[in-house]
Order: sequence, then structure tokens, then C-alpha cells
Amino acid sequence: MSEVLIKSAERAVSLRLLRESDWAAFAKKADEDVRWLAEQAGFKAGRAQVLVLPGREVLFGLGSGEDLTVFRAAPGKLPAGDYRIKGKADLEKAALNWALGAYRFDRYKKADSAFARLVVGKAVDIDQITAISHACALARDMVNTPANDLGPLQIETIAREIAEKFGASFSVITGDALLEENYPAIHAVGRAAVAARAPRMIELAWGKKGPLVALVGKGVVFDTGGLDLKPSSGMRLMKKDMGGAAHALALARMIMAAKLKVRLAVLVPVVENAVSGDAMRPGDVLSSRKGLTIEVGNTDAEGRLILADALTRAEELKPDLTIDMATLTGAARAALGPQVIPFYTDDDVLAGELAAAAVAEADPLWRMPLWAGYEEALDSEIADIANDPAAWAQAGSVTAALFLKRFAPKGSWVHFDIFAWNSKARPGYPSGGEAQAIRALFAVLKARHS
Repeated sequence: MSEVLIKSAERAVSLRLLRESDWAAFAKKADEDVRWLAEQAGFKAGRAQVLVLPGREVLFGLGSGEDLTVFRAAPGKLPAGDYRIKGKADLEKAALNWALGAYRFDRYKKADSAFARLVVGKAVDIDQITAISHACALARDMVNTPANDLGPLQIETIAREIAEKFGASFSVITGDALLEENYPAIHAVGRAAVAARAPRMIELAWGKKGPLVALVGKGVVFDTGGLDLKPSSGMRLMKKDMGGAAHALALARMIMAAKLKVRLAVLVPVVENAVSGDAMRPGDVLSSRKGLTIEVGNTDAEGRLILADALTRAEELKPDLTIDMATLTGAARAALGPQVIPFYTDDDVLAGELAAAAVAEADPLWRMPLWAGYEEALDSEIADIANDPAAWAQAGSVTAALFLKRFAPKGSWVHFDIFAWNSKARPGYPSGGEAQAIRALFAVLKARHS
């Protein structure tokens, strides 16, 4: 990811940001040549519209929105060069959106153009913004990378590199050792994969003082659905099923880079849900680290199984706050679509802080209910709990959260059912991997523990 924020430049093009509501007044005062150019180009300050003017000045349209997320489109839409914002603007938010917009996944197909750069002077902490944008880029890179190049070992390597960079301790339990160390559900889900892609439990620990924050991320590097095989259309994007792990590692990186006053535990169960003679079967009853038995009604509901063991491990650490993130259910998308991320918690204070941060950071979140009336949908006749809720409950994202709640640490816990993907490109948001919820989460943790 190239550096696109700079403190100074010998010559920078003036960049004026305009909303649609500002355009009529601006055009009235502008000279005739500017009005003529705007008319010819159809420029009315719509979202991500660009108008190049004589005299080294460019107009950029913000549309009708109140936030600056559309500014993510600027570094890719403007001609390569250096730009300085002219007039009033929230320079810090503009710089962050510019940095987030200067992302492209070019591992396999090299880009043929450079991004424009923004001159921010001394008023903006470039290092802080770069740390956030680079963490988001890490999550997006991981989600975008296909499973043949991002298996369990590669996620372990990324986590190890992050631990080494920030001085965190690191441990990993792999393959059959998971049974010896009492992670039976993780082992059951991942044992069907070939030996080179064996399941593992990754753990990082960082910080010596402050409350303990546990981050748990679902790391299914590819999800065939297991013996309850997905159709090809459902399997096509399952390289992104490790999005929870990517987000947990990215958020951890933000926290450590900012040196927040917390102790951090990062718990990442990593598996491939493959098909082989050793794959778990519908109807199997699994053990779990917590001691609860789980009836497998559907092998495609595997993410909650590995999270069950990881959340139990978190409980043993006695965290003050537990955050889990997972690309868990299609039901979450049916409820809120791909852009708004549901979260579940019984902590009303935390929910309020997250809701406020979601608006302030333009990182859309929506609280969903841990509806007790659906808990009986998880009942099993032969085990303590079933991984496939009864059809009458219907609310698949809610019942998945209720399943996780059975294993979550006591105290403050929040679950995010993320999508981690842009299915449709829009200004500043190319199709492909997307970082969701972690900027709002970071803002809450920063406000609490700076």
C-alpha cells in the first residue's frame, strides 16, 4: 500500500470540496468559464464527481451525504499528483478517508496507475491514520486472498509477524495436539483437511497493565459446507470465511500501534471445512472445551463450533471485555444487507458507545436482540445444544448469537456478524474485501483506554 498522505509539497493542486447543496451558490459566484466547464461536464457536486479547472484547481463533489466517506474515491479518481484541500473541511476525517480509499488488491493483477496524494501539513497525525488504514488494508488483503495462498499456516504466519512487531507473546496448537489441549470442537471441524492445512488455535497476548480485552475471530480459510455441501454459487466467495480472524488481527494491530492502556488476548481458531472420509457428519455429537456436548445438525454451521472452544478459552482468561467477530450467517445479510453490520450484546452501555461510534466513524452498525424466546430453538434431544436451530425460530443470525452466548465469558461480551465484502463497487468502495466494524470498535476502545 503506497503512502498517500504527505506533510508538504512544492506544488500542490487546490482541491475544493463541495456538496450538492453548495453548488448553486458556488456557481453563481464563479466566473463564466467555470460555469461553462461544469455545464459541459454535467458537474453539480454529485457523489465523487470531479471537475478540473484551469489554474491548478479541482472541484470534488461530496453529494448530499453528511459524512466524508465518498472522499475515499478521491485518490483513485483524481489525476496523479499532490493535492491540498482548499476551504473548510475536517482534515483528519478527510485524510483517513483518503488513506482508506487508496487501497487496491494487486497481488495477482498489477495496477497501471498511481494514486493521488493529499498534503495534510502538521495538523494531522499521519502515523496514527496510517496505522488505522494499514490495519484495514491487512484485513482486506487477507479476505481477498484466495484459499490456495491463505491457508491455516499463512494466517499463523501473519499473526506471528504481528506479535513479533509489537512484542506480544505468541502460541499455536496444531492438528491432533488440539485434542490433547482440549479444543475438541476446533479439531472436529478442521480434521478433514489435508495435513498441510491442519486446524490450529492461535493465541497472542500483549500488554501488562489495564483491563483485559479478548478478541476472538473466526478463521475458516475455506468453507465447502462439509458433508452438507454448499452449491457452487454458495461456495464461490468462501475464501472470505476467515474474515473474522482477519478483523480480529487488524483490530489488535490498531490497539497495539496506539499503545492503548489495555491487556490484550487475541484468540483465533483456524480451520478448513473440507470434505474427506474423516469429515464430521450430520448427526455427530461433539465435545467442547466448555464440557457441553453439541449435536451437529448441519456441517455448514461450523463457524460457531470453533468459536465455542475459542470463547471458552477466553472465559478462562477472565476478560473485562470480549469481542468476537465472524462471517457467520447469511441471515444477517437478509436482515441488514451487506453494508450494515449487526452486533449482539447485553451490555447497554457498550451498545450505546458502539452506536455513537458507528455514526461518528461512518462505520455502520446496528444492535440486534439476544431474544430469549428463541433459545429453545437450540435444544437437542441427545446433546446439550444443537448447532442448527429449529426452523420455527427463523432468525438465523439471532439464534447463532444465542448459541455463542452459551460459551461466551461472563461479563461484557459483544458479537459481530460481519460480511467483510463489497458485492457491488461504489465510489471509494471497490468490490471485494472490506473492513467492517473495527474502526468503530477502535474508537470506543481508544475513548476508554487512551
